[in-house]
Formats: sequence, structure tokens, C-alpha cells
Amino acid sequence: MNNKKQPIPISVEQSKLLGNTLRIKIIGALFDTPKTAKQVVTQLGESPGNVHYHIQKLYNGKLIDLVEEKRVGGVVEKYYLARSGRFQSDNEVYPELNPGFNAASITSMSSALQLKKEDYDALVEELREIMEKWVIKTSKPEYVNEEEYVIGVKLVSRKEKTEEDKTKEENGHEDI
Repeated sequence: MNNKKQPIPISVEQSKLLGNTLRIKIIGALFDTPKTAKQVVTQLGESPGNVHYHIQKLYNGKLIDLVEEKRVGGVVEKYYLARSGRFQSDNEVYPELNPGFNAASITSMSSALQLKKEDYDALVEELREIMEKWVIKTSKPEYVNEEEYVIGVKLVSRKEKTEEDKTKEENGHEDI
């Protein structure tokens, strides 16, 4: 399989698909092993119709792939697999993260750090792993009726982009 540790670029439409918690759980359920909608229902404890609907949305949005079809008796079982567990978008996926959203609960954390390039890379990887760990942990039936939260992490350089940086970015170089 391809390297699912690398974020795949997604469109505005695809980023909107990821704004739904159940869809994130489905991607988590389909991350390592191809599964049928029925197997995902069992794993997540969600209703079959709901899971099937969201699997179709993810499939049509090219965020999961149909990797196998098996005929079992008179039924064709379709096995799906997530294209990745990491996605990269220039668009905000969750409107709840926008300033001014009137959330019932907000916990905010911030800090300033000076990092070497390898420290920056390690921190980004650790943050991704933490988020993936919690997606997997909360993709269990006992979490179905719990309150939903959205988490967003931005690691922002205090250095502003130069014209040279913008030119490199436009030409496909990401070493800024």
C-alpha cells in the first residue's frame, strides 16, 4: 500500500467532506484494513444507513477506494480502504475553529518556540500521531452519543514569506 503517513492534497469539496465526525471515524476504521460497510457499522456502533451514506460520500469524494468485491451467496460485498489518514488543504475544514464561533466549550493553548528544522518536523509528526490516536480511540461504539469536539493545531512561523519563498512555492518547492 502507499505511504499513508504522507498527507495527500485535497480540494475544497473534499475538505468539506472531512468536516463530519462520522466520516473521520470511517476513515479511521478503513485506515489499515479494507472493510465492508457492515464491518464498519459493527466497529463504530453507528446505524447501517448512516454509515453506508457516509461511505458513499467519501468514495464519491475520492477519499476512500473500493479495493475488492467478493460475491458471498447472492450478495456482493464491497471492501473499502482509506486513501490516507492525513490530508492537506488550504481551506479551513471546521467552521467551529473560526474566531467568533459561539462554542459551549473552548480550551485554547498557545506557545512560542524556537525550533531547529528537525525539531519542527518531529513536533509536527508527534501532533499528527496524537490526533490519529484520538480519532482511533473515539471511533468505538461507546463514543457514539458523546459530545463532539473539533481540534485544530497551527504551527506558524513568525518569519513572513519573502518574494523568493513565494516563487519557490509556486514552482512546487516546499523547503521554506
